[in-house]
Amino acid sequence: MGKIIAIANQKGGVGKTTTSINLAASLGVLEKKVLLIDADPQANASSGLGVDIDTVENGTYRLLEHAIEAKDAIIPTNSPNVDIIPSHIDLVAIEIELVDVEDREYMLKKAIAPILDDYDYIIIDCAPSLGLLTLNALTSADSVIIPIQCEYFALEGLGKLLNTVKSIQKIHNPGLDIEGLLLTMYDSRLRLSNQVVEEVKKHFDKMVFKTIIQRNVRLGEAPSFGESIISYDAGSKGANNYLSMAQELIEKNTPK
Repeated sequence: MGKIIAIANQKGGVGKTTTSINLAASLGVLEKKVLLIDADPQANASSGLGVDIDTVENGTYRLLEHAIEAKDAIIPTNSPNVDIIPSHIDLVAIEIELVDVEDREYMLKKAIAPILDDYDYIIIDCAPSLGLLTLNALTSADSVIIPIQCEYFALEGLGKLLNTVKSIQKIHNPGLDIEGLLLTMYDSRLRLSNQVVEEVKKHFDKMVFKTIIQRNVRLGEAPSFGESIISYDAGSKGANNYLSMAQELIEKNTPK
């Protein structure tokens, strides 16, 4: 059965979508079967993997409405072993539409239940908020990866997110784990970057991934070509970082 991992942080610009796309692509290259679910109305994970979002009819929106089955929303990507359930700007309306629906926090969980055995990993790219979309993702997930950028306000808001995770564990999903905190946008030349790394490791110790994602121009360029960093520039620092992170994730989830 596939492991479901949500990539979440209510702060924008921390590398959630970059991580979702490139972790999925790296796991695919390492011969794992991966499904990426784009649960962000901005649909950047979809366009970043080459999906023309203007033509999306069956995506996360209709899936959450239970208007279609998960298998009808899945499309293959140009990344080996990676499929995607794409998003569309329509998804913005789902929070209002589901507000009176019974069990609204479980809509995604129910929708993807039939396809869990088809994948090794299911990665959910969450919206930068703690609304109903992110709640659905965390209720469905086995674990959550929290990207934290190595910048001044890095830890601001993290307490709120960890409290949200705790309350979801208590009320909706007792099995939800924190897979780890992932340090992103690291620049070894900046004292601040190094201070943030020290601070995060001091507070959270074993919860922090060993792999740190370095600031890398190629990482920023790849999505505009509709490609992951692995297919855009496999020799880049960004590609090496995400491959190493995927390897770390696989090792962590392989029974000893």
